[in-house]
Amino acid sequence: MRYTTAGESHGRALVAIVSDVPAGVSLDAASIDAELVRRQIGYGRGGRMKIESDRAIVLSGVRFGRTIGSPVALTIGNRDWDNWTDVMSVWGSDEDVARLTAPRPGHADLAGCQKTGAGDIRDILERASARETAARVASGAIAKALLRHLGVSVESFVQSIGDVALVEGHDISKVDAVVVEASDVRCPDDAVAARMRSAIDMAKEAGESLGGVFVVLAKGLVPGLGGYAQADQRLDAKLGSAVFSIPAIKGVEFGDGFALAARPGSHAHDAIRYSPDAGVQRDTNRAGGLEGGMTNGEILVVRAAMKPIPTLMTPLASFDLVSGAAVDASRERSDVCAVPAAAVVAEAEVALVLASAYAAKFGGDCVSDMIAALDAYRARLAP
Repeated sequence: MRYTTAGESHGRALVAIVSDVPAGVSLDAASIDAELVRRQIGYGRGGRMKIESDRAIVLSGVRFGRTIGSPVALTIGNRDWDNWTDVMSVWGSDEDVARLTAPRPGHADLAGCQKTGAGDIRDILERASARETAARVASGAIAKALLRHLGVSVESFVQSIGDVALVEGHDISKVDAVVVEASDVRCPDDAVAARMRSAIDMAKEAGESLGGVFVVLAKGLVPGLGGYAQADQRLDAKLGSAVFSIPAIKGVEFGDGFALAARPGSHAHDAIRYSPDAGVQRDTNRAGGLEGGMTNGEILVVRAAMKPIPTLMTPLASFDLVSGAAVDASRERSDVCAVPAAAVVAEAEVALVLASAYAAKFGGDCVSDMIAALDAYRARLAP
C-alpha cells in the first residue's frame, strides 16, 4: 500500500492517492475524518488549527463503503485558502506579492532555495510545511481499516515534551489508550501531562518551541512480516524510513533501542520459552517486536524523537537572500509544540508499512483472501 500526496499549505487543497489497496476494506467517512481530527488537536498547537476543520472527500476507489481494488483518491480542502488566493494564485504574476527572503534556520527554506533556484522562500515552505501530513493521516486511515480486518491495532502516546517525561521503566504494555486519547498531550499519566502543559506555556511566553519523544505501538501482529534475506525486505528499515519522513523527526528506535548499546548481551535480548499449551512466549520485549528484520509476534514498539519546531516567535539570526544583509529569520504562524500531532502522523506511517507487509505475505487482491491465508498461517504456527 503506497501513497502519493500533493498540495501546498495555503493552496486550495491537499490531495492523496493511495494505491495497492485490496478490495473489500470497510471504510466510512467518519473514521477517516476522526483520524484527521486527532492530528489537529493537542496542547500547544497554533492558530492554523482554529481555522481548519479537516474533512476528507473520497473521489475514487470506494463504492458503498468498501474499497474495490483500485487506487483511492481523496482531497482535504484548505479553508485558509480563501485568505491566500492572491499570494498562492496558480496563474497571473507575482509582481505585487511580497517575497520572503529571510530563511529560517532548521527549516527547508535555505537548502530548498539553493536546490531549486527559487527567489521566494514561499515556493519551498508551502510544500515543506507539516500541513502536508494531513494527507498522510487520511491515507493511513485506509491502512488502519485494512489492519482492523486482520486483528491489528496501531496506537501512540507521548513519552516526553521538553524535559518533562514519564518515569523511566514505564510499562508500555499497560498504557491505557482511552486515557491517552482523552489527554491533550497524549500522555497516559495525568500528573506528567499537567507538567507538560506547564512546560508548553512557559515556552510560549518565552517565544520558544518544544520537541519531545513519542511511542507508536502495533498490537496483534503475527511473526514473520518483513524479511531477512535482502536489505529492502527488512521491516525495521521500512518502518524507520517511514517515520523519519515526518517533518522534524531526528531519531527513531525500536524497543529499548539506543539503551541496548550500553548493556551486556544477556540483558539486551529476549529469552524464548515454549510450552505445548501456550506456544512461543517471551518475558521481555527489549527488541520491540522486531528480530532479524521481521516481526516476532510481540508488540511492535517504535519510539521517535521530534526536535522543537524551528519557526520561532523570537527568531534566530539569518540573512537576506537578495541583499546578503544580516536579518532575523522570517516568522510564519506556527505551533509551540506538535509532538502529540506527530505521534498521530507516525501511527499513519506505521500502519501503511504494516498493511503493505501483510499484503506482501498474504496477498493483496482482496481482504477475504488475505484473512483466509492469515488463518491458515496462524494454524500452522499454533502449538
